[in-house]
Amino acid sequence: MTKAELISKMAAGSKISKAAAGKALEAFLDGVKAALKKDERVTLVGFGTFSVSKRKARKGRNPRTGKEIKIPSRKVPKFTAGKALKDAI
Repeated sequence: MTKAELISKMAAGSKISKAAAGKALEAFLDGVKAALKKDERVTLVGFGTFSVSKRKARKGRNPRTGKEIKIPSRKVPKFTAGKALKDAI
């Protein structure tokens, strides 16, 4: 499903315009991004939890040359599905 298809479903399901649904989706995504930047968790009961995971620095290999490289530590977004979402699938 694309973002446009999701906006269409949101608009039809809540009987609002596509423009309003698009703004609502953008506001939701901006809110999640802002919370994750602050290392906060976003929990939607029954749907899932967005959080930030920290990866340690590690060694890897360049697949083309086989040369060993250093991969720096970093923060990555993570989503854990909730029980209701798992059961629905």
